[in-house]
Amino acid sequence: MILEVNDIQTFYGTSHVLFGVSLFIHEGEIVSILGRNGAGKTTTLRSIMGLTPPHSGSIKFNGLEILKKAPDFISRAGIGFVPDDRLVFPDLTVQENLNIAVKSSSSGQQSWSLEKVYKLFPKLRILENRMGAHLSGGEAQMLTIARTLMGNPDLLLLDEPVEGLAPIVVDSLKSQIVKLKKENMTILMCEQNFNFATSLSDRVYVIDKGKIRFEGSVPDLLGNEKIRRRYLTV
Repeated sequence: MILEVNDIQTFYGTSHVLFGVSLFIHEGEIVSILGRNGAGKTTTLRSIMGLTPPHSGSIKFNGLEILKKAPDFISRAGIGFVPDDRLVFPDLTVQENLNIAVKSSSSGQQSWSLEKVYKLFPKLRILENRMGAHLSGGEAQMLTIARTLMGNPDLLLLDEPVEGLAPIVVDSLKSQIVKLKKENMTILMCEQNFNFATSLSDRVYVIDKGKIRFEGSVPDLLGNEKIRRRYLTV
């Protein structure tokens, strides 16, 4: 088990947002957290990354307790976070955005290189001299994922990776995540696009109002119309 989250309670100021959220992920799995807007998906990822530290509970990564550790510590431990706002350095080129993120993995290995991310995202090679400010939404998303990979994470957190992207870009990103799975990359993803998430995931969690309402395989969720109708339909 690479990540084990147990009974975390997270607040924004005095507002209680996560109520005893627990989840786990094994190495090499793709696991998705599904839910409506405001359900607690992003807060769960931010809690794991230390950006919104839980008030209590436990978060173990590779057996190491990381609850209330600083985000830079968590990053160095081997967790890479791709936020939903696709922030890139606008005054740097694509290649410079990638090079600035280079670091070895927690084990000291350097498995992801510039050449390897260009093979995963061929369009970035074509755009390597383009400034970050001049990228489309889909191009910026490719760059933010590739930049995170340059840090050689053991676990990749993806927050709404296809939100607002054109269908052709969504299909491209899907194929690239499939390639990541073949590389044995472990991914925890928050997503509202039901078909995208379920087509890639080994297991899913459904969250609503800060509580996990369902946990199981994709076939289990597809066969549970009550859960889908109650917590996922708009």
